[in-house]
Formats: sequence, C-alpha cells, structure tokens
Amino acid sequence: MSAAFDQQMVWLLNGVLGVLLISTGVGLVLKKRVTNDFARAVVENLNARIRAWWVMCGIFTLAVLTGGIGSLALFGLISFLALREFITLTPTRLGDHRTLFWSFFVITPLQYYLVGMDRYGLFSILIPVYAFLLVPIRSVLTGDTERFLERVAKIQWGLMVCVYCVSHVPALLTLKIHGYENQNAKLLFYLIFVVQISDVLQYVWGKWLGRYSIAPRVSPNKTWEGFIGGVGCATLIGTALWWVTPFKPWQAAVMSLMITLLGFAGGLTMSAIKRDRGVKDYGALIEGHGGMLDRIDSICFAAPVFFHATRFFFTD
Repeated sequence: MSAAFDQQMVWLLNGVLGVLLISTGVGLVLKKRVTNDFARAVVENLNARIRAWWVMCGIFTLAVLTGGIGSLALFGLISFLALREFITLTPTRLGDHRTLFWSFFVITPLQYYLVGMDRYGLFSILIPVYAFLLVPIRSVLTGDTERFLERVAKIQWGLMVCVYCVSHVPALLTLKIHGYENQNAKLLFYLIFVVQISDVLQYVWGKWLGRYSIAPRVSPNKTWEGFIGGVGCATLIGTALWWVTPFKPWQAAVMSLMITLLGFAGGLTMSAIKRDRGVKDYGALIEGHGGMLDRIDSICFAAPVFFHATRFFFTD
C-alpha cells in the first residue's frame, strides 16, 4: 500500500491550511468583540476546536507523508485509544480481562497488519466472524456468567466500531482503481475531509439557525436546521472536489451525500451510547472535542460503506 503525494494533494493541504488560518483569525476577532458570558463561552469552545484541528491536521499530514505505514500506525493508534474509551464506559469484571487482552493486543494489531498486507479476504471477516466467535469463547472459559451477554456484546461492539470500521480508512490505500494509480491518499483525504466538514458545518448551521431538535433526548444540539444545512453544504463541497477522486461529478455527489448521512447517523448513535451511560464525552483527550471516539464517531459509520462502495463500483 502507498500514499504518494502529487500536486493536487499539495493543493488540498494548502486549502486546509488556508481555512485553518482564516478560522484562527476569525476566532481571535470574535474573542475580542464578544461581551456577554454566553457568547464568550461559545467563542471559547470554537477556538478550542480550531486549536484541536491544527494538531489533528498536522498529525494527519505527517501520517500521509510517511506513506502507508504512517497511515496504518496513525489509525491503529486511533483504534486503540477509541476502543479503550469505549470499554471504560462500563465496568469490567475479572473474567473480561483476558478477553480484553486479546482484543487490544492481538485482534487490533492483526486487523491492521492484514490491511497493510492487502489481505482483503481476511481483514474483511477477521472481526465480524473470528473475533465475534473468539470473544464469547474466551470469556466463557473463565466461568463468570454474571451479565455475560452484556459484557461480551460490549466487547464485540467495541471491536466492530472502533477497530473494524476505522481500519477501512487506511484500507482505501490498498484499492486498485484503473487510471487512479498511486493517488489513493487523495481518496483517504476526501473521506476524512467531507465527513469532518459536514460535522463542522452542522455545528455552525445549528448554532446559527438551529431551532428544532432531531432527537432531543439523544443529542439536543443536533437540529434539523443544522442537519440540512451541514449535510447539504458538505455534499456540495464533496461534489466540487470530484476532480481529486476517481468519481464523475454526479458520482461524487452521491458518494458525498452517502458518507455525510452515515456520518450523521454515526454521531447520533454514538451519542445514544453516551446518554445510556450517563456521560457527556467519551474522554478528554482532545481539547474542545472530548475523547478520540467523540472525534471519529461519524467516520466509524462512513468509512466501511465508502470503502466497499468504492471497491465494488470503481475497482477492476
């Protein structure tokens, strides 16, 4: 697998740099002009998000610069941290510890190794089939049956969302698309950028015009106005970026709409889990963004569908 750079990738990264510089400037201006406490809190949250984006974009760029190995290492670490946050939401018992050892230190690295080796036939079923069976087998051998189904299901779900789904992001680098050789890093960029800009625009539209909540008991800040404005604008941006993908403009429109909708569904679903556990964020790793899983919840749902749709329709 490779993540080669070309002139278009440089343009894309320069575009993101420009957006970050403008956002930073706007944030500084707003910080000086706001007067009431509510507006000051909103602006401070916005500036915290911008600072976090500087760090995350820098790490992402470094990973892509180092090629496929760097991307595997980055997303492998992301999966590890996200799984850790997911598992710590509910208490574990002594009978879970060996199963968790296998999940963190065997299954997770093996999944990314298979992705790196381009073993599609194995990495696509390792967790849904083999880990799905291994987790309850290893747990039942401890003899601890208290809340057995709940404990096993939590580990299985964590592996699926945090490891299996996320591993499809670097797996984009393994796709062999005719006429798009050595350009897959742009496809990876496209997925991350469109999904994340949709999140940002939903936040902006929601703060600006948001009035009617979609699921107030799950995520009160997610409004119909934010959803329609954010998804619509992100889809237009994804369509406008068709030239960095193997897609035609109408195909880019379909793909970008698909991943923005899945991203929204992922964020809402992962919020429901947080509400169920009575927490606001999965962690506090990233200033202004909560934990790692708070930042990648939308990618978890979008990545595997985007990967398989691209593989099915655009590879030889």
